[in-house]
Amino acid sequence: MDHLKKLIREVPDFPKPGILFYDITTLLKDPKGFQELTNAMVDRFREDPPDVVLGVEARGFIFAPLLASKLEKGFVPVRKPGKLPAKTSQVSYALEYGNDTLQIHSDAVEPGQKVLIVDDLLATGGTAKATCQLVEELGGKVHGLAFVVELSFLPGRKALDGYDVFSLLTYDE
Repeated sequence: MDHLKKLIREVPDFPKPGILFYDITTLLKDPKGFQELTNAMVDRFREDPPDVVLGVEARGFIFAPLLASKLEKGFVPVRKPGKLPAKTSQVSYALEYGNDTLQIHSDAVEPGQKVLIVDDLLATGGTAKATCQLVEELGGKVHGLAFVVELSFLPGRKALDGYDVFSLLTYDE
């Protein structure tokens, strides 16, 4: 899969000086690369599929519905506050520079359901861990977490210790 890294644009000093941003939009616009990425993520869960696939706003919305469709499962969005119209459950969590909140419809995950959480990037793990908390508070079981890119030099995987974490592309620094 490392050949897919060549399709990802590296943008220095974004969103602030000293940060190297891995821009997946250049991979998304490559039809063969995008197809290969999607198929590889689906293949990882084909033999032991979840009951439902959950995508985290915003870039998780690109991949989770594709996986859900190919696995013939439903898709559940996790959103920022004020975006979901029905009764929600929410969790607030610490970010590197402040706090954030995520919401899910309270009836989106049924007790005992196996849930695959999908997002584009695993960095510090805060968003992913908060999403796991939301799933578990609704009675669901985190079946796994799938990411396109993992920054292995950050503590994301450690924050998700005890969960099945899959990342397609890993950057060591």
